[in-house]
Amino acid sequence: MAQVNGSCDPQFQGVRDAFSKYIVSGEENGASLAVNFDGKDVINLFGGYADNARTRPWTENTIVNMFSCTKIVSALAMLKLVDRGLVSFTDKVAKFWPEFAANGKENVEIGHLLSHSSGVAGWDKPMTYEDMCDVPKSTAALAAQAPFWEPGSISTYHCWVYGHLIGEVVRRVTGLGLKEFVANELAGPTGADVQIGCKEEDWPRTSELIPPPGIDLPPIPPDSLPAKIFNPVPNPEFAQTALWRRSDIGGANGHANAAACVRLLSKVTLAGRGAEPHVLSKETADAIFQEQTRGVDGFNGLYIRWGLGLALRGEGETAVDDWLPPGRVALWGGWGGSLCILDFERKITISYIMNKMRLETPVTPLAREYLKEIYKSIDVKW
Repeated sequence: MAQVNGSCDPQFQGVRDAFSKYIVSGEENGASLAVNFDGKDVINLFGGYADNARTRPWTENTIVNMFSCTKIVSALAMLKLVDRGLVSFTDKVAKFWPEFAANGKENVEIGHLLSHSSGVAGWDKPMTYEDMCDVPKSTAALAAQAPFWEPGSISTYHCWVYGHLIGEVVRRVTGLGLKEFVANELAGPTGADVQIGCKEEDWPRTSELIPPPGIDLPPIPPDSLPAKIFNPVPNPEFAQTALWRRSDIGGANGHANAAACVRLLSKVTLAGRGAEPHVLSKETADAIFQEQTRGVDGFNGLYIRWGLGLALRGEGETAVDDWLPPGRVALWGGWGGSLCILDFERKITISYIMNKMRLETPVTPLAREYLKEIYKSIDVKW
């Protein structure tokens, strides 16, 4: 029978009970859930299985592809450059990447990349996974094309290309690819088991992904904006190939578990409040909450407030407001259900990373229940 392991402060027993319920029932195949509250790691739970056959236990060291939670890590890389004074949010991307100015993109700013408002939300020509994983070639293609809308005017989700765009700026400024920058400047100093791609030596501890039922998508008009963004069409099976794991896809192929994400992200939530080692200054961390755009996303149809690198809790109007308390809360999630939350208001950082993918977005029913119990444990109601 599936088991739950790890640690949980008695104050959060309701969270452990909910997590155990879904692990034992099989609703969760394999998953991890972690919480840091005011600098203390109060939850590090993991359990179930790392494979669909349910033969390989999910352990403390199991990692899995977390899809778009990777974007948070990529955003932190850019925020790190801002923190060091190497770039500013209002700098033109072309200042560092001159080729990017082609075809009307000369006014795209660093802040536009972070907030999905650059107008370069996908490729304007059909792409295969192999094309996308050839990062120099696919990034050059983005530099050559025209934006899909006036940069900075609206946000529409940069599904695949977020890491290509940010990663190229990181490379031009530091000489390091995004994968190397994250390893050297974020994961290494904090001891967080987070990586872009997945080193071959880590494949034996990497969980399989279990695709959701009904993965077949309805036809999308080929000239529509969603078709350009869903290009190539997502395929969880490809995410388990050697090519994918070896690639530097900062929008989607990060590998980690919940404890690793919390180890890194709690340093941001607690920036300027004694968090060590230092990841961002309080000033740069607070800049995440500078609203860049708000409105219905042209790709996923969700009403979203975008700050600088993460989505923001609103005042009742956004897609996240009914399952997160009000205040300064930043977040993003990944295809299938993974989720990371930085609640600056209550000094709490939450991550949930799993292998059994679900179709509900932006939050699955299981994650919603975990969040309810987490906030109930610290007497937060809304």
